[in-house]
Amino acid sequence: MTEFDKDLVSIQEARQLTVQAYEAWKVWSRASQELVDRVCAAMSEAAYAAAERLGRMAHEETGYGVVAHKKLKNQFAARGVWDSIKDIKTVGVVKVDEKKKIYEIAWPMGVIAALTPSTNPTSTVIYKVLIAVKARDAIVIAPHPSAARCCFEAASLLAKVAEENGAPRGLISCLQNISLQGTQELMSHKNVALILATGGTPMVRAAHSTGKPAYGVGPGNVPVYVDRSADIEKAASYIVASKAFDCSTICATEQAVVADAPIARRLEELMKQEGAYFVNEAQANLLRKLLFNPDGGMNTATVGKPADYLAGMAGFETPRNTRILVAKLSQTGKEEPLSREKLTTVLGWYETDGWEAGCERCIELIQFGGRGHSLIIHAKDEKVIMAFGLEKPVFRIAVNTMGTMGAIGLTTGVMPSLTLGAGGVGGSITGDNVTAYHLFNIKRLAYELSAPPLEAMIPGEPRIGPAPYEIEAVVRSVVEEILRSR
Repeated sequence: MTEFDKDLVSIQEARQLTVQAYEAWKVWSRASQELVDRVCAAMSEAAYAAAERLGRMAHEETGYGVVAHKKLKNQFAARGVWDSIKDIKTVGVVKVDEKKKIYEIAWPMGVIAALTPSTNPTSTVIYKVLIAVKARDAIVIAPHPSAARCCFEAASLLAKVAEENGAPRGLISCLQNISLQGTQELMSHKNVALILATGGTPMVRAAHSTGKPAYGVGPGNVPVYVDRSADIEKAASYIVASKAFDCSTICATEQAVVADAPIARRLEELMKQEGAYFVNEAQANLLRKLLFNPDGGMNTATVGKPADYLAGMAGFETPRNTRILVAKLSQTGKEEPLSREKLTTVLGWYETDGWEAGCERCIELIQFGGRGHSLIIHAKDEKVIMAFGLEKPVFRIAVNTMGTMGAIGLTTGVMPSLTLGAGGVGGSITGDNVTAYHLFNIKRLAYELSAPPLEAMIPGEPRIGPAPYEIEAVVRSVVEEILRSR
């Protein structure tokens, strides 16, 4: 029996699925708004009903996070995302400006190559399929290898429901044979119109290097500043719950507290009551060695793990009911590994006196691996809140809420999304929460409003002298004659 190399099988599968998706898209691009919305609504309900099952599959396959929290993320992706886009017009004329006599007409992108992470696998599949199909695009999912089965299950469920409700076969698909070569083939395939990449920095860089249009995300080294004017009890409760949510696998999760000095001790005590364990310096050193490899990359064995599990891996014990580990820090940058993004239940802690100093510390953290992403602030002083909004090089500033929930749009009014753009400062083409709006183009049918200027109608003046090509011919002739005479 002939055996094929895994990378060759993966490449061939990527080609086949992309060709099938392109053929399906040619049909779907002519779908009515009624059909598009019916298919998406059916997928939303099916995904919502399967939220717990898919969340359990994701947890069992990856070993990351908490089943109940993954269920909630799936529900958010299924219903929260759909509710936010269901009224968007994506077919035909979507806007009319009577004064300017402009008609805006929706035009789908085509085939979307969608890369999904291991940390939020099934929820990202649900979200991306919904926004792509709503925009009248086809989509091929390339999951992270450690989450291949649960992503395939989620995509297969959505594809089945879509077809049952009138979508063409092949519109939604997912790679089963995962390899770097297969993913690269998918991204660079001639039939792929756009790449939607959610994952680690290397994945996003690869997407931006294909020469295709790409929406990518940046790392989220998210600081949370707690001002002296804040509701300290609420801040303590929210910070601990947010950091513990799904074991800190959402990129908008708080990575370091920056506490205003007058309220720092009170905040610390309240966070302890909520389940935060403040490690000593020896334990912090153990965490530094455990969480990060010598090259600065995170030890993947520690991603999405409960606090007591991490402590055991590091070699120390924690009190019962510990939800997160907190390390008091004084530096940021390469000399302090714990000032990096930590996709697990470890939180940094800094103290500053006054919001101006807190502002500077937050900027240091953002510049060290979180440019363009997000920041959280707990405060009642509106001047302080606005100062943070104006000064920080991030595109989401969530106020008095949980970072995990606020930045993705679950507890705030920003667009519900699981792909959070980091803007130009973070190496992305958008700072938006990516949604259906980003997956279709707008044609503009524009009528004449005024006659062209008279000067535009006057014939040009007659040419005087030889044309450039005539001069070039003369020069070439003279040069050739000189060369022959030598």
